[in-house]
Amino acid sequence: MNAARRDYSVDRRLLLLSGMALLIGAVSTAAAVVLLDLIRLCTNLFYYQTLSLVERAPAGHALGLWAIAAPVAGGLLVGLIARYGSDKIRGHGIPEAMEAILFGQSRMSPKVALLKPLSSGIVIGSGGPFGAEGPIIMTGGSLGSLLAQRLHLTAAERKTLLVAGACAGMTAVFGTPVAAVLLAVELLLFELRPRSLLPVALACACAGFLRTLCFAAGPLFPLHTPPATLAALGSCLLAGLACGGLAALLTWGLYRVEDGFGKLRLHWMWWPALGGLVVGIGGWLQPRALGVGYDVIGDLLNNRLLLEAALALLAVKAVIWLLALGSGTSGGVLAPLLMLGAGLGAALAPALPGGSPELWALACMAGVLGSVLGAPITAIVFAFGLTGDGSALLPLTLTTVVACGVTALTLKRSIMTEKIARRGLHIHREYSVDPLERLHVADVMTREAVAIDGATPAADAWESFFGPRGHNGYPVLRDGRVVGLLLRRRLQGAEASRQPCVIWSEPLSPSQVLLAGMSARHAAGRMAQLGFSRLPVVDGPDSMRLIGVVSLRDLLANSHVLLHEETVRERLR
Repeated sequence: MNAARRDYSVDRRLLLLSGMALLIGAVSTAAAVVLLDLIRLCTNLFYYQTLSLVERAPAGHALGLWAIAAPVAGGLLVGLIARYGSDKIRGHGIPEAMEAILFGQSRMSPKVALLKPLSSGIVIGSGGPFGAEGPIIMTGGSLGSLLAQRLHLTAAERKTLLVAGACAGMTAVFGTPVAAVLLAVELLLFELRPRSLLPVALACACAGFLRTLCFAAGPLFPLHTPPATLAALGSCLLAGLACGGLAALLTWGLYRVEDGFGKLRLHWMWWPALGGLVVGIGGWLQPRALGVGYDVIGDLLNNRLLLEAALALLAVKAVIWLLALGSGTSGGVLAPLLMLGAGLGAALAPALPGGSPELWALACMAGVLGSVLGAPITAIVFAFGLTGDGSALLPLTLTTVVACGVTALTLKRSIMTEKIARRGLHIHREYSVDPLERLHVADVMTREAVAIDGATPAADAWESFFGPRGHNGYPVLRDGRVVGLLLRRRLQGAEASRQPCVIWSEPLSPSQVLLAGMSARHAAGRMAQLGFSRLPVVDGPDSMRLIGVVSLRDLLANSHVLLHEETVRERLR
Protein backbone atom coordinates (compact mmCIF):
# COMPACT_ATOMS: atom_id res chain seq x y z
CA MET A 1 0.00 0.00 0.00
CA ASN A 2 2.80 2.42 0.85
CA ALA A 3 4.45 1.87 -2.52
CA ALA A 4 1.20 2.69 -4.28
CA ARG A 5 1.00 6.07 -2.51
CA ARG A 6 4.13 7.57 -4.07
CA ASP A 7 4.13 11.14 -5.28
CA TYR A 8 5.02 10.08 -8.83
CA SER A 9 4.28 7.04 -10.98
CA VAL A 10 7.72 6.10 -12.31
CA ASP A 11 9.65 2.88 -12.78
CA ARG A 12 12.97 1.78 -14.21
CA ARG A 13 11.80 2.36 -17.78
CA LEU A 14 12.38 6.03 -17.08
CA LEU A 15 16.10 5.27 -17.36
CA LEU A 16 15.57 3.67 -20.78
CA LEU A 17 13.50 6.62 -22.00
CA SER A 18 16.08 9.07 -20.69
CA GLY A 19 18.87 7.35 -22.58
CA MET A 20 16.87 7.34 -25.79
CA ALA A 21 15.94 11.00 -25.23
CA LEU A 22 19.61 11.96 -25.25
CA LEU A 23 20.03 10.18 -28.57
CA ILE A 24 16.95 11.91 -29.97
CA GLY A 25 18.28 15.26 -28.79
CA ALA A 26 21.42 14.72 -30.85
CA VAL A 27 19.53 13.49 -33.92
CA SER A 28 17.05 16.39 -33.77
CA THR A 29 19.93 18.87 -33.56
CA ALA A 30 21.39 17.36 -36.71
CA ALA A 31 17.96 17.58 -38.36
CA ALA A 32 17.76 21.28 -37.42
CA VAL A 33 21.15 21.93 -39.00
CA VAL A 34 20.02 20.14 -42.18
CA LEU A 35 16.78 22.14 -42.30
CA LEU A 36 18.53 25.50 -41.88
CA ASP A 37 21.10 24.52 -44.52
CA LEU A 38 18.27 23.51 -46.82
CA ILE A 39 16.62 26.91 -46.35
CA ARG A 40 19.91 28.64 -47.22
CA LEU A 41 20.39 26.40 -50.25
CA CYS A 42 16.88 27.10 -51.56
CA THR A 43 17.25 30.84 -50.91
CA ASN A 44 20.44 30.93 -52.97
CA LEU A 45 18.84 28.87 -55.74
CA PHE A 46 15.61 30.85 -55.99
CA TYR A 47 17.00 34.37 -55.55
CA TYR A 48 20.67 34.21 -56.50
CA GLN A 49 20.82 31.19 -58.87
CA THR A 50 23.81 29.68 -57.08
CA LEU A 51 24.46 26.41 -55.25
CA SER A 52 25.59 27.76 -51.90
CA LEU A 53 24.94 27.49 -48.16
CA VAL A 54 25.97 31.10 -47.51
CA GLU A 55 23.52 32.99 -45.30
CA ARG A 56 21.63 35.45 -47.52
CA ALA A 57 18.29 37.19 -47.10
CA PRO A 58 15.83 37.13 -50.01
CA ALA A 59 15.60 40.92 -49.78
CA GLY A 60 19.04 41.33 -51.37
CA HIS A 61 18.05 39.86 -54.73
CA ALA A 62 18.30 41.69 -58.04
CA LEU A 63 15.51 39.87 -59.90
CA GLY A 64 13.08 42.75 -60.18
CA LEU A 65 9.57 41.62 -61.10
CA TRP A 66 10.83 38.07 -61.68
CA ALA A 67 11.09 37.73 -57.90
CA ILE A 68 7.29 37.36 -57.81
CA ALA A 69 7.67 33.98 -59.51
CA ALA A 70 9.92 32.48 -56.81
CA PRO A 71 7.23 31.98 -54.10
CA VAL A 72 4.80 30.77 -56.77
CA ALA A 73 7.27 28.09 -57.86
CA GLY A 74 7.94 27.13 -54.26
CA GLY A 75 4.22 26.84 -53.53
CA LEU A 76 3.68 24.72 -56.63
CA LEU A 77 6.44 22.32 -55.59
CA VAL A 78 5.04 21.99 -52.08
CA GLY A 79 1.53 21.36 -53.42
CA LEU A 80 2.88 18.50 -55.53
CA ILE A 81 4.83 17.07 -52.58
CA ALA A 82 1.74 17.24 -50.35
CA ARG A 83 -0.54 15.58 -52.88
CA TYR A 84 1.75 12.80 -54.03
CA GLY A 85 3.86 12.45 -50.89
CA SER A 86 1.92 13.15 -47.69
CA ASP A 87 -0.72 15.78 -46.92
CA LYS A 88 0.52 15.77 -43.30
CA ILE A 89 3.19 18.29 -44.33
CA ARG A 90 0.57 20.99 -44.84
CA GLY A 91 0.33 23.66 -42.14
CA HIS A 92 2.73 24.84 -39.50
CA GLY A 93 3.37 21.57 -37.72
CA ILE A 94 2.34 22.07 -34.09
CA PRO A 95 -1.40 21.21 -34.53
CA GLU A 96 -0.38 18.13 -36.48
CA ALA A 97 1.93 17.06 -33.66
CA MET A 98 -0.85 17.69 -31.10
CA GLU A 99 -3.29 15.60 -33.11
CA ALA A 100 -0.82 12.73 -33.43
CA ILE A 101 -0.23 12.79 -29.66
CA LEU A 102 -3.85 12.98 -28.53
CA PHE A 103 -5.67 11.04 -31.22
CA GLY A 104 -3.07 9.07 -33.17
CA GLN A 105 -1.24 7.27 -30.32
CA SER A 106 1.87 9.35 -31.19
CA ARG A 107 2.50 7.53 -34.45
CA MET A 108 4.14 9.44 -37.29
CA SER A 109 5.32 8.15 -40.64
CA PRO A 110 8.80 8.18 -42.20
CA LYS A 111 7.36 10.27 -45.05
CA VAL A 112 6.64 13.15 -42.68
CA ALA A 113 10.16 13.02 -41.24
CA LEU A 114 11.59 13.37 -44.74
CA LEU A 115 9.07 15.53 -46.57
CA LYS A 116 8.31 18.10 -43.85
CA PRO A 117 11.81 19.64 -43.77
CA LEU A 118 12.10 19.35 -47.55
CA SER A 119 8.82 21.17 -48.18
CA SER A 120 9.53 23.79 -45.52
CA GLY A 121 13.02 24.44 -46.89
CA ILE A 122 11.52 25.01 -50.33
CA VAL A 123 8.76 27.30 -49.06
CA ILE A 124 10.92 29.43 -46.77
CA GLY A 125 13.83 29.45 -49.22
CA SER A 126 11.53 30.69 -51.97
CA GLY A 127 10.49 33.63 -49.79
CA GLY A 128 7.72 32.20 -47.66
CA PRO A 129 7.20 34.46 -44.60
CA PHE A 130 7.64 31.66 -42.08
CA GLY A 131 9.99 30.40 -39.41
CA ALA A 132 11.77 27.08 -39.19
CA GLU A 133 10.47 26.15 -35.73
CA GLY A 134 7.15 24.55 -36.76
CA PRO A 135 8.78 22.31 -39.37
CA ILE A 136 11.59 21.25 -37.04
CA ILE A 137 9.07 20.50 -34.29
CA MET A 138 7.23 18.22 -36.71
CA THR A 139 10.48 16.71 -38.00
CA GLY A 140 12.02 16.11 -34.57
CA GLY A 141 8.74 14.68 -33.35
CA SER A 142 8.61 12.30 -36.30
CA LEU A 143 12.14 11.09 -35.56
CA GLY A 144 11.26 10.43 -31.91
CA SER A 145 8.06 8.63 -32.87
CA LEU A 146 9.84 6.46 -35.45
CA LEU A 147 12.48 5.40 -32.94
CA ALA A 148 9.78 4.52 -30.40
CA GLN A 149 7.87 2.50 -32.99
CA ARG A 150 11.04 0.70 -33.98
CA LEU A 151 11.66 -0.31 -30.35
CA HIS A 152 8.00 -1.38 -29.80
CA LEU A 153 7.33 1.05 -26.96
CA THR A 154 3.92 1.86 -25.51
CA ALA A 155 1.82 4.76 -26.77
CA ALA A 156 2.68 6.79 -23.64
CA GLU A 157 6.39 6.18 -24.18
CA ARG A 158 6.05 7.07 -27.86
CA LYS A 159 4.48 10.35 -26.83
CA THR A 160 7.42 11.12 -24.58
CA LEU A 161 9.98 10.51 -27.32
CA LEU A 162 7.91 12.35 -29.94
CA VAL A 163 7.76 15.44 -27.74
CA ALA A 164 11.43 15.06 -26.81
CA GLY A 165 12.37 15.16 -30.50
CA ALA A 166 10.06 18.09 -31.22
CA CYS A 167 11.36 20.24 -28.37
CA ALA A 168 14.99 19.32 -28.97
CA GLY A 169 14.54 20.56 -32.54
CA MET A 170 13.11 23.84 -31.27
CA THR A 171 16.06 24.19 -28.88
CA ALA A 172 18.51 23.63 -31.72
CA VAL A 173 16.92 26.40 -33.81
CA PHE A 174 16.44 29.05 -31.11
CA GLY A 175 18.81 28.06 -28.32
CA THR A 176 16.02 28.22 -25.71
CA PRO A 177 15.92 24.85 -23.90
CA VAL A 178 13.83 25.99 -20.92
CA ALA A 179 11.18 27.54 -23.17
CA ALA A 180 11.14 24.35 -25.24
CA VAL A 181 10.44 22.28 -22.12
CA LEU A 182 7.62 24.64 -21.17
CA LEU A 183 6.22 24.41 -24.71
CA ALA A 184 6.08 20.66 -24.19
CA VAL A 185 4.06 21.10 -21.00
CA GLU A 186 1.67 23.75 -22.33
CA LEU A 187 1.10 22.46 -25.85
CA LEU A 188 2.30 18.91 -26.43
CA LEU A 189 2.53 16.61 -23.41
CA PHE A 190 -0.85 17.45 -21.84
CA GLU A 191 0.58 16.23 -18.55
CA LEU A 192 3.18 17.20 -15.97
CA ARG A 193 4.81 13.94 -14.91
CA PRO A 194 8.45 12.96 -14.33
CA ARG A 195 8.13 10.01 -16.71
CA SER A 196 7.68 12.42 -19.62
CA LEU A 197 9.14 15.72 -18.38
CA LEU A 198 12.58 14.36 -17.50
CA PRO A 199 13.31 12.75 -20.90
CA VAL A 200 12.07 15.87 -22.70
CA ALA A 201 14.29 18.10 -20.56
CA LEU A 202 17.28 15.81 -21.19
CA ALA A 203 16.71 15.93 -24.95
CA CYS A 204 16.49 19.74 -24.87
CA ALA A 205 19.63 20.02 -22.73
CA CYS A 206 21.51 17.75 -25.12
CA ALA A 207 20.36 19.82 -28.09
CA GLY A 208 21.34 23.02 -26.28
CA PHE A 209 24.89 21.83 -25.69
CA LEU A 210 25.33 20.39 -29.19
CA ARG A 211 23.91 23.54 -30.76
CA THR A 212 27.05 25.45 -29.82
CA LEU A 213 29.04 23.23 -32.19
CA CYS A 214 27.01 24.47 -35.16
CA PHE A 215 25.78 27.95 -34.25
CA ALA A 216 27.02 30.96 -32.33
CA ALA A 217 26.58 30.71 -28.58
CA GLY A 218 24.46 33.19 -26.65
CA PRO A 219 21.01 34.70 -27.19
CA LEU A 220 19.69 35.01 -30.73
CA PHE A 221 18.69 38.66 -30.16
CA PRO A 222 20.89 40.01 -27.33
CA LEU A 223 19.19 42.91 -25.60
CA HIS A 224 19.52 44.90 -22.40
CA THR A 225 16.81 47.37 -21.46
CA PRO A 226 16.86 49.76 -18.49
CA PRO A 227 14.56 48.83 -15.59
CA ALA A 228 10.95 49.93 -16.00
CA THR A 229 9.47 52.59 -13.70
CA LEU A 230 6.17 52.51 -11.82
CA ALA A 231 4.44 54.17 -14.77
CA ALA A 232 5.05 50.98 -16.75
CA LEU A 233 2.33 49.24 -14.76
CA GLY A 234 -0.44 50.99 -16.67
CA SER A 235 1.52 50.74 -19.90
CA CYS A 236 1.78 46.96 -19.53
CA LEU A 237 -1.97 46.71 -19.13
CA LEU A 238 -2.56 48.75 -22.28
CA ALA A 239 0.10 46.84 -24.21
CA GLY A 240 -1.44 43.53 -23.09
CA LEU A 241 -4.88 44.60 -24.31
CA ALA A 242 -3.41 45.59 -27.67
CA CYS A 243 -1.48 42.31 -27.96
CA GLY A 244 -4.58 40.28 -27.14
CA GLY A 245 -6.58 42.21 -29.71
CA LEU A 246 -3.97 41.64 -32.41
CA ALA A 247 -3.75 37.94 -31.49
CA ALA A 248 -7.52 37.55 -31.77
CA LEU A 249 -7.50 39.36 -35.12
CA LEU A 250 -4.70 37.17 -36.49
CA THR A 251 -6.40 33.97 -35.33
CA TRP A 252 -9.74 35.01 -36.77
CA GLY A 253 -8.12 36.16 -40.02
CA LEU A 254 -6.18 32.95 -40.57
CA TYR A 255 -9.23 30.74 -40.44
CA ARG A 256 -11.29 33.11 -42.56
CA VAL A 257 -8.54 32.80 -45.17
CA GLU A 258 -8.66 29.00 -44.87
CA ASP A 259 -12.43 29.13 -45.34
CA GLY A 260 -11.95 31.24 -48.45
CA PHE A 261 -9.51 28.77 -49.98
CA GLY A 262 -11.90 25.96 -49.14
CA LYS A 263 -14.58 27.55 -51.32
CA LEU A 264 -12.36 27.56 -54.41
CA ARG A 265 -13.26 25.11 -57.18
CA LEU A 266 -9.65 24.14 -57.38
CA HIS A 267 -7.81 21.18 -55.90
CA TRP A 268 -5.97 22.07 -52.71
CA MET A 269 -2.70 21.10 -54.40
CA TRP A 270 -2.79 24.44 -56.26
CA TRP A 271 -3.60 26.60 -53.23
CA PRO A 272 0.03 27.06 -52.04
CA ALA A 273 0.91 28.42 -55.50
CA LEU A 274 -1.90 31.01 -55.18
CA GLY A 275 -0.63 31.92 -51.72
CA GLY A 276 2.85 32.15 -53.20
CA LEU A 277 1.61 34.68 -55.74
CA VAL A 278 0.45 36.95 -52.90
CA VAL A 279 3.80 36.42 -51.16
CA GLY A 280 5.64 37.35 -54.35
CA ILE A 281 3.68 40.56 -54.81
CA GLY A 282 4.10 41.49 -51.14
CA GLY A 283 7.80 40.74 -51.33
CA TRP A 284 8.14 42.94 -54.40
CA LEU A 285 6.55 45.79 -52.43
CA GLN A 286 8.46 45.07 -49.19
CA PRO A 287 11.43 42.74 -49.84
CA ARG A 288 12.26 42.42 -46.12
CA ALA A 289 8.88 40.80 -45.54
CA LEU A 290 10.17 37.68 -47.32
CA GLY A 291 11.73 34.73 -45.50
CA VAL A 292 12.24 34.14 -41.80
CA GLY A 293 13.10 37.76 -41.00
CA TYR A 294 15.42 37.38 -38.00
CA ASP A 295 17.24 40.53 -39.13
CA VAL A 296 13.96 42.48 -39.03
CA ILE A 297 13.15 41.16 -35.54
CA GLY A 298 16.57 42.28 -34.35
CA ASP A 299 16.08 45.75 -35.84
CA LEU A 300 12.65 46.10 -34.22
CA LEU A 301 13.91 45.02 -30.81
CA ASN A 302 16.80 47.47 -31.00
CA ASN A 303 14.67 50.36 -32.32
CA ARG A 304 16.58 50.63 -35.60
CA LEU A 305 13.56 51.10 -37.91
CA LEU A 306 11.63 54.29 -38.58
CA LEU A 307 8.03 53.98 -37.47
CA GLU A 308 6.51 54.53 -40.93
CA ALA A 309 8.82 51.97 -42.53
CA ALA A 310 8.17 49.46 -39.78
CA LEU A 311 4.39 49.80 -40.08
CA ALA A 312 4.45 49.33 -43.86
CA LEU A 313 6.70 46.30 -43.56
CA LEU A 314 4.60 44.69 -40.84
CA ALA A 315 1.33 45.28 -42.66
CA VAL A 316 2.68 43.43 -45.69
CA LYS A 317 4.16 40.69 -43.48
CA ALA A 318 0.82 40.08 -41.75
CA VAL A 319 -1.11 39.88 -45.02
CA ILE A 320 1.26 37.55 -46.85
CA TRP A 321 1.72 35.36 -43.76
CA LEU A 322 -2.03 34.90 -43.28
CA LEU A 323 -2.68 34.20 -46.96
CA ALA A 324 0.30 31.87 -47.37
CA LEU A 325 -0.40 29.87 -44.20
CA GLY A 326 -4.12 29.76 -44.95
CA SER A 327 -3.34 28.27 -48.37
CA GLY A 328 -2.07 25.11 -46.68
CA THR A 329 1.61 25.50 -47.41
CA SER A 330 4.36 24.35 -45.02
CA GLY A 331 5.95 26.75 -42.54
CA GLY A 332 6.15 27.84 -38.91
CA VAL A 333 4.34 30.55 -36.97
CA LEU A 334 6.73 31.51 -34.19
CA ALA A 335 9.11 33.77 -36.16
CA PRO A 336 6.28 35.71 -37.90
CA LEU A 337 4.53 36.20 -34.58
CA LEU A 338 7.75 37.44 -33.01
CA MET A 339 8.10 40.00 -35.80
CA LEU A 340 4.48 41.15 -35.64
CA GLY A 341 4.55 41.42 -31.84
CA ALA A 342 7.81 43.36 -31.83
CA GLY A 343 6.39 45.64 -34.51
CA LEU A 344 3.29 46.31 -32.43
CA GLY A 345 5.49 47.25 -29.49
CA ALA A 346 7.58 49.57 -31.65
CA ALA A 347 4.40 51.27 -32.88
CA LEU A 348 2.98 51.67 -29.37
CA ALA A 349 6.24 52.75 -27.71
CA PRO A 350 5.75 56.53 -28.16
CA ALA A 351 2.45 56.30 -26.27
CA LEU A 352 3.65 54.01 -23.45
CA PRO A 353 5.52 55.70 -20.57
CA GLY A 354 7.65 53.90 -18.04
CA GLY A 355 10.02 52.05 -20.33
CA SER A 356 12.22 52.27 -23.40
CA PRO A 357 11.06 51.50 -26.97
CA GLU A 358 13.14 48.32 -26.82
CA LEU A 359 11.26 47.18 -23.72
CA TRP A 360 7.85 47.58 -25.35
CA ALA A 361 8.98 45.79 -28.50
CA LEU A 362 10.11 42.86 -26.35
CA ALA A 363 7.03 42.87 -24.09
CA CYS A 364 4.61 42.96 -27.03
CA MET A 365 6.61 40.28 -28.83
CA ALA A 366 5.99 37.95 -25.89
CA GLY A 367 2.40 39.13 -25.50
CA VAL A 368 1.39 38.41 -29.08
CA LEU A 369 3.20 35.07 -29.13
CA GLY A 370 1.72 33.88 -25.83
CA SER A 371 -1.84 34.92 -26.65
CA VAL A 372 -1.82 33.44 -30.15
CA LEU A 373 -0.41 30.12 -28.95
CA GLY A 374 -2.34 30.10 -25.68
CA ALA A 375 0.97 29.40 -23.92
CA PRO A 376 1.86 32.40 -21.72
CA ILE A 377 4.59 30.77 -19.62
CA THR A 378 6.35 29.49 -22.71
CA ALA A 379 6.19 32.93 -24.34
CA ILE A 380 7.61 34.72 -21.28
CA VAL A 381 10.55 32.36 -20.89
CA PHE A 382 11.04 32.21 -24.67
CA ALA A 383 11.36 35.99 -24.91
CA PHE A 384 13.86 35.96 -22.06
CA GLY A 385 15.84 33.13 -23.65
CA LEU A 386 15.99 34.90 -27.02
CA THR A 387 17.30 38.15 -25.54
CA GLY A 388 18.84 37.35 -22.15
CA ASP A 389 17.20 40.53 -20.83
CA GLY A 390 16.41 39.77 -17.19
CA SER A 391 15.39 43.34 -16.32
CA ALA A 392 12.43 43.07 -18.73
CA LEU A 393 10.90 39.99 -17.10
CA LEU A 394 8.34 41.83 -14.97
CA PRO A 395 6.87 44.03 -17.76
CA LEU A 396 6.78 41.25 -20.33
CA THR A 397 5.15 38.92 -17.78
CA LEU A 398 2.36 41.38 -17.04
CA THR A 399 1.87 42.21 -20.71
CA THR A 400 1.72 38.55 -21.70
CA VAL A 401 -0.77 37.42 -19.06
CA VAL A 402 -3.08 40.34 -19.84
CA ALA A 403 -2.91 39.48 -23.56
CA CYS A 404 -3.66 35.83 -22.83
CA GLY A 405 -6.61 36.87 -20.69
CA VAL A 406 -8.04 38.81 -23.64
CA THR A 407 -7.86 35.83 -26.02
CA ALA A 408 -9.11 33.39 -23.37
CA LEU A 409 -12.23 35.54 -22.96
CA THR A 410 -12.80 36.31 -26.64
CA LEU A 411 -11.73 33.17 -28.51
CA LYS A 412 -13.05 29.65 -28.12
CA ARG A 413 -9.84 28.16 -29.46
CA SER A 414 -6.33 29.20 -30.42
CA ILE A 415 -4.46 28.88 -33.71
CA MET A 416 -3.06 25.64 -32.29
CA THR A 417 -6.42 23.97 -31.66
CA GLU A 418 -8.84 25.49 -34.19
CA LYS A 419 -7.54 23.34 -37.04
CA ILE A 420 -7.94 20.19 -34.97
CA ALA A 421 -11.43 21.22 -33.87
CA ARG A 422 -12.43 21.62 -37.52
CA ARG A 423 -11.69 17.94 -37.96
CA GLY A 424 -14.20 17.12 -35.22
CA LEU A 425 -11.59 16.63 -32.46
CA HIS A 426 -11.88 18.85 -29.40
CA ILE A 427 -8.98 19.53 -27.02
CA HIS A 428 -9.54 20.79 -23.49
CA ARG A 429 -6.29 22.47 -22.54
CA GLU A 430 -6.81 23.15 -18.85
CA TYR A 431 -4.69 21.22 -16.36
CA SER A 432 -6.03 20.22 -12.95
CA VAL A 433 -5.71 17.37 -10.51
CA ASP A 434 -8.34 14.71 -11.18
CA PRO A 435 -10.56 14.31 -8.06
CA LEU A 436 -10.09 10.54 -8.39
CA GLU A 437 -6.33 11.04 -8.05
CA ARG A 438 -6.85 12.57 -4.62
CA LEU A 439 -8.71 9.49 -3.35
CA HIS A 440 -7.65 5.91 -2.81
CA VAL A 441 -9.63 2.72 -3.07
CA ALA A 442 -9.69 2.50 0.73
CA ASP A 443 -11.50 5.88 0.81
CA VAL A 444 -14.34 4.91 -1.53
CA MET A 445 -14.85 1.15 -1.15
CA THR A 446 -17.80 -0.53 0.53
CA ARG A 447 -16.27 -2.47 3.40
CA GLU A 448 -19.30 -4.65 4.23
CA ALA A 449 -18.94 -6.57 0.98
CA VAL A 450 -21.37 -9.36 0.13
CA ALA A 451 -19.71 -12.36 -1.49
CA ILE A 452 -20.90 -15.73 -2.84
CA ASP A 453 -19.31 -19.05 -2.07
CA GLY A 454 -18.14 -20.67 -5.27
CA ALA A 455 -19.87 -23.98 -4.44
CA THR A 456 -23.32 -22.37 -4.27
CA PRO A 457 -25.60 -23.70 -7.04
CA ALA A 458 -26.28 -21.13 -9.75
CA ALA A 459 -30.05 -21.31 -9.17
CA ASP A 460 -29.65 -20.54 -5.46
CA ALA A 461 -27.25 -17.68 -6.21
CA TRP A 462 -29.71 -16.19 -8.68
CA GLU A 463 -32.62 -16.39 -6.24
CA SER A 464 -30.70 -15.09 -3.23
CA PHE A 465 -28.59 -12.33 -4.73
CA PHE A 466 -29.85 -11.16 -8.13
CA GLY A 467 -33.29 -9.88 -7.28
CA PRO A 468 -34.65 -6.47 -8.34
CA ARG A 469 -32.53 -4.74 -5.70
CA GLY A 470 -29.46 -6.87 -6.19
CA HIS A 471 -26.17 -5.73 -7.65
CA ASN A 472 -24.94 -6.54 -11.13
CA GLY A 473 -22.02 -8.55 -9.80
CA TYR A 474 -20.68 -10.24 -6.66
CA PRO A 475 -17.22 -11.53 -5.71
CA VAL A 476 -16.94 -15.32 -5.74
CA LEU A 477 -14.89 -17.00 -2.99
CA ARG A 478 -13.23 -20.38 -2.75
CA ASP A 479 -11.47 -21.31 0.47
CA GLY A 480 -11.66 -17.66 1.53
CA ARG A 481 -9.88 -16.38 -1.57
CA VAL A 482 -11.39 -14.24 -4.31
CA VAL A 483 -11.42 -16.32 -7.49
CA GLY A 484 -13.95 -14.55 -9.70
CA LEU A 485 -16.86 -12.18 -10.23
CA LEU A 486 -20.37 -13.48 -10.79
CA LEU A 487 -22.22 -11.16 -13.17
CA ARG A 488 -25.95 -10.86 -13.68
CA ARG A 489 -25.59 -11.00 -17.44
CA ARG A 490 -23.59 -14.24 -17.28
CA LEU A 491 -26.00 -15.96 -14.94
CA GLN A 492 -29.10 -15.14 -16.97
CA GLY A 493 -30.19 -18.33 -18.70
CA ALA A 494 -28.73 -20.47 -15.93
CA GLU A 495 -31.33 -19.60 -13.28
CA ALA A 496 -32.35 -23.27 -12.90
CA SER A 497 -28.85 -24.74 -13.08
CA ARG A 498 -27.55 -26.69 -10.10
CA GLN A 499 -23.96 -26.32 -11.20
CA PRO A 500 -21.64 -24.40 -8.86
CA CYS A 501 -21.79 -20.70 -9.57
CA VAL A 502 -18.00 -20.54 -9.81
CA ILE A 503 -18.40 -22.14 -13.26
CA TRP A 504 -20.48 -19.15 -14.39
CA SER A 505 -18.26 -16.49 -12.88
CA GLU A 506 -15.62 -14.38 -14.57
CA PRO A 507 -12.24 -15.56 -13.26
CA LEU A 508 -10.10 -12.85 -11.63
CA SER A 509 -6.33 -13.04 -11.36
CA PRO A 510 -4.31 -11.07 -8.77
CA SER A 511 -3.60 -8.45 -11.44
CA GLN A 512 -7.33 -7.88 -12.03
CA VAL A 513 -8.49 -7.11 -8.50
CA LEU A 514 -8.08 -3.86 -6.58
CA LEU A 515 -5.83 -3.05 -3.64
CA ALA A 516 -6.73 -0.57 -0.91
CA GLY A 517 -3.69 1.63 -1.66
CA MET A 518 -4.49 2.13 -5.34
CA SER A 519 -5.78 5.50 -6.49
CA ALA A 520 -9.44 5.75 -7.38
CA ARG A 521 -8.32 6.75 -10.90
CA HIS A 522 -6.38 3.49 -11.18
CA ALA A 523 -9.47 1.60 -10.06
CA ALA A 524 -11.63 3.34 -12.66
CA GLY A 525 -9.11 2.51 -15.38
CA ARG A 526 -8.99 -1.16 -14.40
CA MET A 527 -12.79 -1.40 -14.35
CA ALA A 528 -12.95 0.18 -17.80
CA GLN A 529 -10.26 -2.18 -19.10
CA LEU A 530 -12.11 -5.27 -17.84
CA GLY A 531 -15.58 -3.97 -18.67
CA PHE A 532 -16.90 -4.51 -15.12
CA SER A 533 -18.92 -2.03 -13.08
CA ARG A 534 -17.81 -3.60 -9.77
CA LEU A 535 -14.52 -5.08 -8.61
CA PRO A 536 -13.48 -6.71 -5.34
CA VAL A 537 -10.79 -5.20 -3.12
CA VAL A 538 -8.33 -7.64 -1.52
CA ASP A 539 -5.73 -7.19 1.17
CA GLY A 540 -2.92 -8.43 -1.07
CA PRO A 541 -2.26 -10.32 -4.32
CA ASP A 542 -0.94 -13.32 -2.40
CA SER A 543 -3.73 -13.86 0.11
CA MET A 544 -6.57 -12.58 -2.14
CA ARG A 545 -8.68 -12.08 1.01
CA LEU A 546 -11.75 -9.92 0.37
CA ILE A 547 -11.88 -6.64 2.31
CA GLY A 548 -14.33 -4.59 0.23
CA VAL A 549 -15.95 -3.83 -3.12
CA VAL A 550 -15.75 -0.73 -5.35
CA SER A 551 -18.48 0.11 -7.87
CA LEU A 552 -18.86 2.86 -10.43
CA ARG A 553 -21.42 4.44 -8.12
CA ASP A 554 -18.78 4.63 -5.37
CA LEU A 555 -16.38 6.42 -7.73
CA LEU A 556 -18.97 8.85 -9.07
CA ALA A 557 -20.31 9.69 -5.62
CA ASN A 558 -17.05 11.39 -4.77
CA SER A 559 -17.06 13.60 -7.88
CA HIS A 560 -19.48 15.95 -6.12
CA VAL A 561 -16.46 17.43 -4.33
CA LEU A 562 -15.25 19.01 -7.57
CA LEU A 563 -18.73 20.26 -8.44
CA HIS A 564 -19.02 21.85 -5.01
CA GLU A 565 -15.66 23.60 -5.37
CA GLU A 566 -16.59 24.99 -8.79
CA THR A 567 -20.15 26.14 -8.13
CA VAL A 568 -20.86 26.83 -4.44
CA ARG A 569 -20.09 30.36 -3.25
CA GLU A 570 -19.47 30.58 0.46
CA ARG A 571 -19.55 33.44 2.94
CA LEU A 572 -16.66 34.38 5.19
CA ARG A 573 -16.94 32.39 8.39
